[in-house]
Amino acid sequence: MADHYDFILKLRAIRDYQPDAISDDDLAKILEAARWTGSSKNRQNWSFVVVADPDRLQALAGYGSFTKPIRESAATIVLVEESGGNAFDIGRAAQNIMLAAKAVGVATCPITLHDSEGAREFLGAPAKATTKYAVAMGYPTETAEPRRYGGRKDPRKIIKLDRY
Repeated sequence: MADHYDFILKLRAIRDYQPDAISDDDLAKILEAARWTGSSKNRQNWSFVVVADPDRLQALAGYGSFTKPIRESAATIVLVEESGGNAFDIGRAAQNIMLAAKAVGVATCPITLHDSEGAREFLGAPAKATTKYAVAMGYPTETAEPRRYGGRKDPRKIIKLDRY
């Protein structure tokens, strides 16, 4: 139990990737974890677009403001919120992607696509879909570390009991 708990607490965004492609087996495991994420009323109103072509990764990065991790990734998964979906479920799927990736040795970094409409068109997603979030991925370099260690806020400042 403690190992699982520590594994969750140690998840960090990593932005330094090796140039190697993600193996088909590792990618399949990551996508299977995404697919099995719980969702509101089990609607599963999402799709996952894997972008691995280097030219398309460069183009995809143009739809956000802080997208260097996409440019340097081996692959990036764009989480597509289908019509009737919600951002909470997309966030849950993103976290599952990141945890599954860590479990197979793949580093990840969550990304916001600020021009989600442009990203939607670029990916060919349906008109009523939203493509605001992505997860950049790659095998970490030997020196890869999180950019900031900032820790967490004091629990007394963020945890409220019964009332705010």
